[in-house]
Amino acid sequence: MKTTAAVLAAMGAAQPYADTRPLAMTALALDPPGPRELLVRIEAAGLCHSDLSVVNGDRPRPLPMALGHEACATVVAAGPGARLAEGDRVVLAFLPACGACAACAAGTPWLCAPAAAANGKGELLGGGRRLRLDGAEVHHHLGCSAFADFAVVDERSAVKIDPDIAPEIAALFGCAVLTGVGAVFNSALLRPGESVAIWGLGGVGLAALLGAVAAGGEPVVAIDPVAEKRALALELGARTAVHPDDAEAAIRALVPGGMDVAIESVGKGAVLAEAYRLTARGGRTVTVGLPNPADPLTIPAVSLVAEAKTLIGSYMGASVPARDIPRYIALWRAGRLPVERLLSCVRPMGEINAALDDLASGAAVRQVLLP
Repeated sequence: MKTTAAVLAAMGAAQPYADTRPLAMTALALDPPGPRELLVRIEAAGLCHSDLSVVNGDRPRPLPMALGHEACATVVAAGPGARLAEGDRVVLAFLPACGACAACAAGTPWLCAPAAAANGKGELLGGGRRLRLDGAEVHHHLGCSAFADFAVVDERSAVKIDPDIAPEIAALFGCAVLTGVGAVFNSALLRPGESVAIWGLGGVGLAALLGAVAAGGEPVVAIDPVAEKRALALELGARTAVHPDDAEAAIRALVPGGMDVAIESVGKGAVLAEAYRLTARGGRTVTVGLPNPADPLTIPAVSLVAEAKTLIGSYMGASVPARDIPRYIALWRAGRLPVERLLSCVRPMGEINAALDDLASGAAVRQVLLP
């Protein structure tokens, strides 16, 4: 069959992307699903900074690649042995787990080596690619390639959800919520009454703020250069929201010794170093940002021992999608995770390059694209 997907042929295009159009909506051949794979119809797909990082070259990937990794979809057909069936509504998660490697056996499936290798090669977890252009293979983005009408995914990249959730909301649980809330619940292990500071108020950072508020963090400090995002953070429960230039003064005024938990979602080594510096003795600094591989981190090595600080890398929020997505949806239904507030706008998939500009400028938190 055929699908129309947003294909990246070359990284590093100049801005504005609305003019240079690095992503081209392209008709591709789509193979049928193999064993334990699903053919899904994409209903809504969120645009994430991880997508932008491929476009601008910060996160090099094999090309050509059909992008998109945060989505809600409906199963159209299931391959042999699949546990999901036609008609099931699913959220796509960008890191599947094989269930058999050492990391999966140890209860840390977000460190699944076969899944990481498949994502790095632009393949599905079961091996190979299902997208073709004029007979040549097109790479998958994080096992999803969700900026498309249809996609074939490994069923381990899909989590079944109830059908009554609006697709533009459901899509957000696949990356922004999974990563941001997971960073608070799973990586930081935030306890009620602990102080929290969050650097960067994009989709992941604001999801972390929602998680911090839901977990009883107090005070919660939000840090971002964009005034509109700071205003939203205050509406979502932050005690204060400040420009990065004012972060230290604001934190010292509230908690002179520094924050119990600092969460960095900007993806810059210098910002992570600042977050670590403003973490209290014995506190935890959690980073979910994805900096350019050449961006260094410089911290005083002695502080790890002398100040008993912990620096934590949180990939996908140390989440187990099949466990955590239903939990977070339950909190959303209860009104404790107002995920819908992360949604800046819904727009047609054909506007994806203009949407990249709004993401890069900081004008948008989470934009959802409809095929």
